[in-house]
Amino acid sequence: MPSEAEERAHKRRALDLVLDAWEQAVREGAAPEVVASVAIYAALADMTERYGEDAVAEFCATLPERVRSGEFSVREKQ
Repeated sequence: MPSEAEERAHKRRALDLVLDAWEQAVREGAAPEVVASVAIYAALADMTERYGEDAVAEFCATLPERVRSGEFSVREKQ
């Protein structure tokens, strides 16, 4: 089992790869909002395949509060 530091490094690498693919899609003419929609779809489809509809629905139910609390904000709050 990977250590917490290894897990963070793996997650960071995965995020970097996804962001690189995102940037490439935008450079090739895809609108950022379309890339975002497709990325969310791909993530939810993969999660549903792995964990099932109920687990993913429960995860999604936590998203509004997590978004409002700033968990997904990349800019600093003012």
